[in-house]
Amino acid sequence: MKFPEAHTPIYLRHTILLFLLLCMKLSFGQTIFQDTMRIQAIVYQGDTIPLSVLSNIYVYDQLTASQKQARANYNRLRNAVYVTYPYARKAGIVLNDINQKLTFISDKPNRRKYINSRERELKKEFTTPLTNLSIYQGKVLMKLINRETGNNCYEIIKEYQGGLTARLYQTIAFFFNSNLKQPYDSKDQDRIIEQIVREVQRLYGYAEISKSQNL
Repeated sequence: MKFPEAHTPIYLRHTILLFLLLCMKLSFGQTIFQDTMRIQAIVYQGDTIPLSVLSNIYVYDQLTASQKQARANYNRLRNAVYVTYPYARKAGIVLNDINQKLTFISDKPNRRKYINSRERELKKEFTTPLTNLSIYQGKVLMKLINRETGNNCYEIIKEYQGGLTARLYQTIAFFFNSNLKQPYDSKDQDRIIEQIVREVQRLYGYAEISKSQNL
């Protein structure tokens, strides 16, 4: 049976209408899904409310004059330890080796000969870099040499050069507001220096070689 070409069958019109309604429904459903946002939530006193984490807010206050001075003093000390600890460490290795070797040399001429040979080694290694240190850095260096060897610089000089030479260097140190006999106290007076030394050791992988008994 053929239908006139000028008229569309009713069942075909119903089919087209249903197809259009289905497309609209799918389109509407898709739009709703795209507009949905998933957020965190928390149940508070029986109510479900949105949850969000805000970024950290840092509040800084201005340092007082004393705090600024304390920070400047610490930075100065920290810089001095970073500069001088490698020298103190090298000197400590040499001086500790000298002390060990001298325990097997009892004859004074042979001791003097051995000391002179090692003294030339020390001068060659340290004369140029140590002359570039400031007075403050020199004080810190003497502290660190005491730390590495267990002896203050006065005792070391007296052992290798004699008491007169040691007193001469002590007098020179006095004019520079320093002291060759200054001790090293890692638990109290030099606690901050010790903390910085440990920091340097961790940073550069230095093993502990100190002969000091009060670490």
